[in-house]
Amino acid sequence: MSTVNPAASMPGDTAARHRVPVQPAATEQPSPIVSLRGAAVRVGGRTLWSGVELDVGAGEFVAVLGPNGVGKSTLVKMLLGILPPAAGEVRVLGEAPGRAGHRVGYLPQRRSFDASLRIRGTDIVRLGLDGDRWGVPLPLPGRFGARRRAARDRIAEVVELVGASAYAHRPIGECSGGEQQRLLIAQALVRDPELLLLDEPLDSLDLSHQGAVAALIGRICREAGVGVVMVAHDVNPILPWLDRVVYIAEGGAVAGRPQEVITTGTLTRLYGVPVEVLRTSDGRLVVVGQPEAPARHTDRHAEGGRRELG
Repeated sequence: MSTVNPAASMPGDTAARHRVPVQPAATEQPSPIVSLRGAAVRVGGRTLWSGVELDVGAGEFVAVLGPNGVGKSTLVKMLLGILPPAAGEVRVLGEAPGRAGHRVGYLPQRRSFDASLRIRGTDIVRLGLDGDRWGVPLPLPGRFGARRRAARDRIAEVVELVGASAYAHRPIGECSGGEQQRLLIAQALVRDPELLLLDEPLDSLDLSHQGAVAALIGRICREAGVGVVMVAHDVNPILPWLDRVVYIAEGGAVAGRPQEVITTGTLTRLYGVPVEVLRTSDGRLVVVGQPEAPARHTDRHAEGGRRELG
């Protein structure tokens, strides 16, 4: 309600001169959902990387790249609160890592399902919703209560979101690798997280499934406003959807837009030896000349001197 100066209604008054102009409200920048300031991590007494600076906003897609053994997956573990930072400040959704609970969805490195496994795809998705609860479902009437109906509706919603409705009721062991990965992404999304942490979700998929799953993650990021931090072995399938990358090597890291980081000059400075980034005729990026990383970490792939970037 406006406040009126009684003198303003008096004839010949000049109260208008005393009105305070209305200042436009300052537009606040949204806080990043992930923030690293001078972050470092140590495993087994060895510093894997240090000095990492990174902000991830809502709806942004960020890839963590680098050779094997440099600590890409360790960065995800730190964001989950499994490993503490050795230095610097790390915030996840405004809190210390590990405090955000169901607001963070997580997909670990791909696990295979035995072909004889009979559990349905929808049951795999449900584990993301109530797999941390002990005991068996309550008998009637709780089984058909509002909570169970809401859970069933939410599972159906995320299954449709990832495009898995046609096979979600089949045994998971009968699904293809790409189908299984879509269901596992649905499992990570079922609690409606604000941040999605993915550890090499394209690993072991053929090229067609890599492209389809990468497009799915990019669409979820844009349409649902979910921030995505994804460890990648090969950047090429996700390159069209990336906002920024973090490239880890030789104990350091560089973060920025892909066209700024994935360059001959930037990677040469990061590695400390001559490295060349080539673009093939079909647009894929290849790094030539990078040294082998120390073989003392948990990443699983062995690489030579020339490989597709990741």
